[in-house]
Order: sequence, then C-alpha cells, then structure tokens
Amino acid sequence: MSHLTKYLQRTIQLFGKGVENVVLMKGADAPIRGPKTVFTFNTPEDIQGFATGCDGDIGGLSTVALELDERPEVNSSIGKAATGVFRGEMRLNVKPGMEKKIRGGYAGFRNKNRPAFLYGNLTEDASGYEYLALRLRLAGEPQTHNSYFVNLQTDGPVSTDLWQHRLYFRKQDAWEDLFIPFNNFVRTNAGEMSQKQIAMYREKIKSIGISILGGNSGVEGKYELGIDEIRFVNEEDAVDSVANSTLATDLSEKDTNEKATF
Repeated sequence: MSHLTKYLQRTIQLFGKGVENVVLMKGADAPIRGPKTVFTFNTPEDIQGFATGCDGDIGGLSTVALELDERPEVNSSIGKAATGVFRGEMRLNVKPGMEKKIRGGYAGFRNKNRPAFLYGNLTEDASGYEYLALRLRLAGEPQTHNSYFVNLQTDGPVSTDLWQHRLYFRKQDAWEDLFIPFNNFVRTNAGEMSQKQIAMYREKIKSIGISILGGNSGVEGKYELGIDEIRFVNEEDAVDSVANSTLATDLSEKDTNEKATF
C-alpha cells in the first residue's frame, strides 16, 4: 500500500470522525461506547507502526527491539498466530566517555505519528471510556518485572507532558489483561512528576507506549514483555474479564521517580 493511499485513508477516517461527532452531538452528551481496539500487534504491519528507543541510542548500553513473536507455545492460549514482543537488555553503565553526560537504564516503544493527507495526525478519543486495557505477557529475568510503565501523550496544551502509570502483574509467562483507570494516570514532564496535576485531555491521545525504567532502582538484566492488543473499555468490560486480569491501583509518587523519557 502506497504512502499516498495511507494518507488518504487516514484523512477519510478523520473526516468520518468529524461527521460522527456532529451527528451524535458529541461534546454535549456523548454516548457510552462498547470496547474499542486501538492497536494490535499481530502482523508485521502492526509492528511497523511503532517506534523504539533506549539509552543505547545516545551512548548507553541498553538494547531494545519490538518484534513479531510467532511461537505457538506463546500464542496458542489466546488463539493468535503471532503477537508482539518487546525485549532487550537493560544496562545501567554507559559507553566510555559518556559518564556524567547521559544516564543509562531505559528502553521503550510507542506508536509512530500517523499523518493524514489534509488534517494533521490521527489521534484517539478516549473521553467515553474509563479504562486503558492492555493484554500483556510478562517474561524476562525476574529482577526486571517491576520496572514497566505505560505512557500516554495527548494533544494537550503542553506538548511535553507524558501521562504515566506503573504496570502491575499477577502472572509470569502467561497472558493477562491489565485495566488502568484513565483517572489514575500521573502527569509527568521531563521525567519528573509535575507538581500541578490536571485532568488528562482524553479527547486527543497522540501516542501510547510502554517503557522499562531501571535507572533509579538499579535494575539490570534481560527483559521481555509480550503484547497482543491495546483497547479502551468501560467498567462492565473490565468486570467481565476480571478472572484473568489485573485492575491497577493508583500510581504513587514513589513510582514516578524513574525517568519517563520515551
């Protein structure tokens, strides 16, 4: 598919959203919607829609990859032929000569900007939903398991704001659904918790990503996180899946002492 065709499709999608907002009178009393799948990680094209980064890009020693995982022993339990896997090595040291210049210990991925032909970039409207839902599979070395965060960036007034929440898991080497209330995300800027916490601008979410942050906690080792899909859901959808899920609690100030750089 050509880039021009993709741009045209996104332009039509944006135009369609505008028409829908008028017809449904969104902004007044928006209807509550069913679950919405925002991103999937089941094809090479899905994976290509995401960008990765780590301290190794600027002189650190960590590595990062987001790849397609086609192992049947990993995916058969959820009936998928393939899923995404975010993996690499977390390292705190940096290359010779980069000491005191950069800080090691981070890696992450997020969706790329999705430009439309006429109307800028596509964004996602989560204003009618209560939870961000992620289907994930925790693997890698045990010491890395408590260092994952999910990050949201919105098209709000401060472009450098990043909304963050730690990921809490109940299982290892098994798929589970995590439900994070949008109201529990914490506003950060330049890697630090913002002193002024405001409501997230959920009408226009530009990017969703996951990072592993080992810097402050001194975590090193091989990390691996499987990812199948990202959705927006409401309470009834979270309750329906609660037997195989984790419902996130508030993100404490202690949890934001890591650098949210990606």
